[in-house]
Formats: sequence, C-alpha cells, structure tokens
Amino acid sequence: MKSMLRSVAVGAIMAVTAMAGAAHAENEQFVWISHGPDSDSWFNVIKNAINVTNEQMGVSTEYRNPPTGDLADMARIVQQASAAGVDGIIVTIADYNVLEGPIKDAVAKGIPVVTVNSGTVEESKQLGALLHVGQPEYEAGLGAGERAKEEGITSFLCVNHYITNPQSVERCRGFADGIGVELGNQMIDSGMDPSEVQNKVKAYLTANADTGAILTLGPNSAEPSIRAVKDMGLDGEIYFGTFDLSPEISAAIKDGTINFAIDQQPFLQGSVPIQVLTAFVRYGVAPSNSVFTGPGFVTKDNIDFVESLAGEFR
Repeated sequence: MKSMLRSVAVGAIMAVTAMAGAAHAENEQFVWISHGPDSDSWFNVIKNAINVTNEQMGVSTEYRNPPTGDLADMARIVQQASAAGVDGIIVTIADYNVLEGPIKDAVAKGIPVVTVNSGTVEESKQLGALLHVGQPEYEAGLGAGERAKEEGITSFLCVNHYITNPQSVERCRGFADGIGVELGNQMIDSGMDPSEVQNKVKAYLTANADTGAILTLGPNSAEPSIRAVKDMGLDGEIYFGTFDLSPEISAAIKDGTINFAIDQQPFLQGSVPIQVLTAFVRYGVAPSNSVFTGPGFVTKDNIDFVESLAGEFR
C-alpha cells in the first residue's frame, strides 16, 4: 500500500514538473486593449496598474487603444494582437457587434482572453473569454438612482459622452429605474468635445429648468458639466452624481458641486486581468467566477483619502 501511494505521489510530482516545464516561466507577452481615446484621462490609472503588475508578475503587457476612440480601429488592434500570437489578450467589450469577430478569432486560435471594463458577464461568456473583470453598469446606475431618490430626486439629465457604448446607456437606464422614471430624452448624446458638452448641458438645463439632478458618466462629461453648472449658478443647488474620478471631480466633491462619484476601481481592472492570465498561462488555473470591481461611492466623507491616491491607484 505504501509502495502504491509512493508511486502515485511520484507520478503526481512528475506530472506537475512536466506542466511547469511546459509553461512559460516569465516574460509572457500580453496586450491590454481599451476603447478609450488618447484624450480620456481615466485610463491613466489602468496604465499605472499595468506597469505595477508587469513588474510584480514578471510579464510584459502592452496597453493599446484607438487614438480617437474609433471602434473599427479597436477591432483591428485585436486582430493585430491575435496575428502576433501574444500569450493573452485583455479587451474591453465597447461594442459587442464590432468586436465579436476579432475576439472569437483570437479564442479560436487558443489565445486566452479576459474581458474588462465595458460589457457584461453574459457577453464575455458568449465570446469564449475566461472571465470578465469590471463593474456591472446597470447595477451601478441603479444604486446611484436609489441614492438620489432618497434625496427626493424625481427628474434628471444623463450626460452620455460615449453613447455608442451600450453599457454607458445601461448606467443611465439604471439611474432612471433607481429614481422610478422611464429613461427617455433625459439622456443626451453630448460627444466628447468639452465646449460642446458644456453647451449642451447648459441648453438642456435652460430648456428644462425643473431638472432635479445631473448624472455624468466620467471625466469627459463631468468636467464640462461642472463648468456649465457653475456658469449657471447651480453649483450646490442641483443634485450632481458622476462616474469615475479626476482631480476636477475631486475638487467638485470637496466644494459641494458634486454629491458623489462612483468609483469602479480601475486599478483592479488594470491589474487583475494580468494576474489571471499569468496564472492561466503558467499553471492552467483561473477563477471560476467573474470579478466585480465596483461600484463604490466617493463623497465628502472619504474624498481626502481617495484624493491622495487619485490618478495612480483610484
């Protein structure tokens, strides 16, 4: 019996040794592909997380994005990474229909994929990815809406700077459901040009003077909206929530212009997929569930701590 156990143990050790020998020991090549244009500062925390995690894990992860945010360009980046035979791809599902083909092609080639940030767990599974790392967007919007409802909010403006991304619409829809109204023309397609965003917000609030709240979906829409609200003398008067953080958003929380920011913890979105791919490529192991990184709420109560980490880790 002891002999049999010893044989089994030796066999197991040999199998593990063989697996370790076959696996990459270091310097795996990954690509982290985002939909964010060069102008979107939110992804700076992602980039920092990539650099930190590369050093910790002994891998090389290249951050790539379409400079203008063009999704056809993003699809080509996925195709290029797949053709290069990288060890793993991390990619946002900015538009399922545009990215489905290139991502499924990568999976078919045996390249492990982790989806991140934009998209849903269901879409990630349909694409054949290992898992999804990100914030459930409808639920985040819903939580924000419920928070606003407690303050008596019954009407709002949702400033959507990236309306071609279906998940941005889910944020607005969740907020509407949270306060108990239908989503309709309260959501505007603001675009990303700061002056255009500011002017569109002013125009909406002028035409709809009874608007109780503003929800912006990130720095690209939040920062011009802050300026619009201040120009109109509504700072501190209109309920204001936003997704994500930036120095200007932090300052607006501190001075009372913004009531809360939703932190989806981009550092985790940058780091966790690299850790997952490294473990999968080296040892064949991966979490069995997707990883939710948010939502968390940043208010006056915790802004000082969060602000000290903003731009690098928050």
